[in-house]
Amino acid sequence: MIIYGLSTCSLCQKAQKALEAAGHTFTFRDVRADPLDEAELGALIVEFGDRLVDRTSNDYRALNDWLKNSEAEAQILAKPKVMARPVIVHDGAYYLGWDDTVQQALLGA
Repeated sequence: MIIYGLSTCSLCQKAQKALEAAGHTFTFRDVRADPLDEAELGALIVEFGDRLVDRTSNDYRALNDWLKNSEAEAQILAKPKVMARPVIVHDGAYYLGWDDTVQQALLGA
């Protein structure tokens, strides 16, 4: 299991704690400290499309107009913090966020 996110993101921290408590082992990847390469990002774009960009964040609103009108891949490569998070990859399945549906799928709770 791999969790992509930010070490300072409260939602990423909640997901990590819950997964640890449920006995899951995972690798956490801080996308700001260790940015995704184009192949990794491409796979996430194929899976989630534009949903991979958090358009409600202050970081997204701070992007210049050219980047706001660019593809999601260009936005995330330029400013990794605009990526919606966490992104969890487990047994070939991809999950975005930490809502009830994701928790049910990964924790069975």
